[in-house]
Amino acid sequence: MNNQIKSLSKGLQVYKYILNYGKPILAVNLCKNLNIEKSSMSRILKTLENEGFICYLDNSKEIISINILESNNKKTKIELIVEKTKYLLQEISLLTNKCTLVGIFDNYQVLYINQYNPNTNIKNLIGQQTPLHSNALGKAILAYGNYDLEKVKFHQFTTNTITKIDNLQKELEIIKMQGYSIDDKEYTKKMRCVAVPFFNTQNIFIGAVGISGEVKDLSLEKAHIYGEKISELVLKNPILC
Repeated sequence: MNNQIKSLSKGLQVYKYILNYGKPILAVNLCKNLNIEKSSMSRILKTLENEGFICYLDNSKEIISINILESNNKKTKIELIVEKTKYLLQEISLLTNKCTLVGIFDNYQVLYINQYNPNTNIKNLIGQQTPLHSNALGKAILAYGNYDLEKVKFHQFTTNTITKIDNLQKELEIIKMQGYSIDDKEYTKKMRCVAVPFFNTQNIFIGAVGISGEVKDLSLEKAHIYGEKISELVLKNPILC
């Protein structure tokens, strides 16, 4: 058996072990349980990570397998949402003359999956993640999705950031009553954002869509007006997915 086949065999052995183990495991335990040297294990794990077979849990050293089928299904779902919300983003931008964004829940963060900019100088946020509690998209997602608030990490970014679960719960009740959420300088001092939840034709919650603008151009009063108008627009355009 040549070296290349031996390496492949070891890699498959490691991946199979991680997959069957069914919970996070450390590299040192893999070395011990599979009798593989540390240097070899390091190369194998790096390859498996690069190829999308494994990942590290949060920012720890604990290794977990990635379900490839689930990962592909998630990608397909995101592509479908992007396609179905493309024109909605443009309509909202035309209405508000602001940068418009679509966000979905992703491991207790907001994942930006699409963006439309009337101003090409605005930074592209597609693919980036932000905390749920500190921006409008995230708060709309928490208000209308069935998520555990105990898992939200309350990092403080500005003096306006919500940092307690009780305060967040009160905010979410307000969002449910008015149908939209506002980030009033909660994530970035100079920015104010508005977001609205959107649903499919079966009234199943999908994600949130909203606008972002500098405080000097988007007053709190105007943010509430836009929140109501965007809500009306979204209700008239359920997502066909």
